[in-house]
Amino acid sequence: MNGESSNSGFFPGLVTGALVGAAIALMFAPQPGAETRRQVKEKALELKDRAADAVCGTKESAGATGESEE
Repeated sequence: MNGESSNSGFFPGLVTGALVGAAIALMFAPQPGAETRRQVKEKALELKDRAADAVCGTKESAGATGESEE
């Protein structure tokens, strides 16, 4: 085994942990609820975009690796 399969759940776990941590931090911040909800939404969208970019990069990398082996 090359060890890649054992790390397959790392990135989704990292993103989930970041989202939960950001939401909890914002919930305990001393500011109005509307502002907190706005910030949670912005951070969630930002992390979603980062995750999508990472997935695209991984797919491109995997595609390039697959092409070089043929």
